[in-house]
Amino acid sequence: MGGSRHIKSFEAPAFWPILRKDYKWTVKTSPGPHPISRSVPLLIVVRDFMKLAETSSEARKIIVEGNIKIDGKVRKDYKFPVGIMDVIEVVKLREYFRVVPVPTKFLGLLPIPEDESSFKLCRIENKTTVKGGHIQLNLHDGRNVLVRVSDPRNPVEDIYDTLGTVKLSLRDGKIEEYYPMTEGSVAIIIGGKNVGRVAKILKIYEGMRHYRKQIRLIDFKGNEFFTTLDKVFVLGSDKPVIKVPEGAI
Repeated sequence: MGGSRHIKSFEAPAFWPILRKDYKWTVKTSPGPHPISRSVPLLIVVRDFMKLAETSSEARKIIVEGNIKIDGKVRKDYKFPVGIMDVIEVVKLREYFRVVPVPTKFLGLLPIPEDESSFKLCRIENKTTVKGGHIQLNLHDGRNVLVRVSDPRNPVEDIYDTLGTVKLSLRDGKIEEYYPMTEGSVAIIIGGKNVGRVAKILKIYEGMRHYRKQIRLIDFKGNEFFTTLDKVFVLGSDKPVIKVPEGAI
């Protein structure tokens, strides 16, 4: 039972809302767009987050019948890893949710209107130059986006920097907007003791390795705090372009 499909409940990430004392084993995520440390298996999302089922078998039936879409695609693998900024659709109910960071729990589901389910925010983890001098953006959810340049010696189309955020259309995968990681941008904290807070970036300090640079922010109540770049996810240039949890602003 504790083979590759399962892990011991006490070894699962702390933010999984499972009954650890009642069950020795729980489902394990498949390899996919998010690592196990930052994702939740689809079965647990359906059963424990959404409360659409009471048992694992009921949740698996809902999933295998094609009732759940992730980022616009039907997912029938109950172990599929669901992570930050994923858009979930319950097909028959026409209900939509975005996975967002929430205080203390790390991940939560936020109901969103249908028109907001057509796009997703993705953080640029790194970028590479590929054949022909084009630029490939490698995003936080495992997907890659190609930015074509007309002249590799003067790539004016490459306006993108690491840790900036792109707004992707889930219909065609094209970039609709770009929000840089820069002073004045609005971001949500995705890790550490400030997880789930939405704030404006005041200053990015130099001197450390890129992902570990110190950053100072101010929330919308006027409280300043510090974190590091790796824990920051830009939501917009001056205000969030997505719905955020109540109380986050």
